[in-house]
Amino acid sequence: MIDITLQNFESEVLQASMAQPVLLDIWAPWCGPCRSLGPMLEKLETEYAGRFVLAKLNSDEQPEIAGQLSQMFGVRSIPFCVMFRDGQPVDGFVGALPQAQIEQFLDKHVPPEAELAADAAAEEAGSLAEEGDTEGAIERLQEAIAIDPANDTARLDYVKLLLQAGRASDARLAFEPVASKSLVEPRVAAFGQWIAACEQSANARSLDALEAAIAANKRDFDARFELASQHFAAQRWTDAMDALLEIIMRDKKWKDEAARKAYVAILELMSKPAPAPAADPQAKKGTLEVAGKAVVASADPVVDQYRRKLSMALF
Repeated sequence: MIDITLQNFESEVLQASMAQPVLLDIWAPWCGPCRSLGPMLEKLETEYAGRFVLAKLNSDEQPEIAGQLSQMFGVRSIPFCVMFRDGQPVDGFVGALPQAQIEQFLDKHVPPEAELAADAAAEEAGSLAEEGDTEGAIERLQEAIAIDPANDTARLDYVKLLLQAGRASDARLAFEPVASKSLVEPRVAAFGQWIAACEQSANARSLDALEAAIAANKRDFDARFELASQHFAAQRWTDAMDALLEIIMRDKKWKDEAARKAYVAILELMSKPAPAPAADPQAKKGTLEVAGKAVVASADPVVDQYRRKLSMALF
């Protein structure tokens, strides 16, 4: 539990809720129902064991925050609790509800225990991978997926490590449960393309043979795509995109735009996720902003360069 002020609202509520749900309890010392609700919420925070964070705000001492949230939700009384997720207020309730009703409210917004355990295993896997312990990381990610099969982030991390370890067939099996999402989720589609490139490169001609075939016939797109697939499989991203770009510039529609799709997949794999919303650096000190300002991800000059190349080739 943490006490919230105007000074720490940004960090302890908005930013903190990017990592885990934050329940903000707005109360006052003179409020009888507040005094009965507070201990119950503290008890639930302990029982839920890290699945949400309880934050408390004294409305008498912090009227700016209490007033803005009350106006946002159309609430005029306390106790008033607001759930924050991903930097935004998403739901709330008013009054000292029975514990069972509060648990129902929490269960709508906090991650299940299995998901929390899976996230912990995936986080440990990331540390092991950074230390160079690929096999240890793979084992921890296997555990994460076994605990929570719906954890797509852990699953794709697992697929990535398998591909880097040269285990394309295992990566294909691990990928199958999410393969159907390729039509709507670009990152899933990108991993599907990567697996396909690894599978194709296993029986590909040598690089010298492919270069010779291309030199003999500039429009030998099969050879160019085979060359790109070998580079793609080995994570030689820019070499792969250079080869694909030659196809796109000569025949955009070749084999149902196979070159463009592979090129876009590589850009997706190279791109870093956007950072969490942050406070507006131009905002006056001591002012409240309930929703953090989104920050544009720092640009990768290589990704930006190859996005421009694709755009010029297509248009």
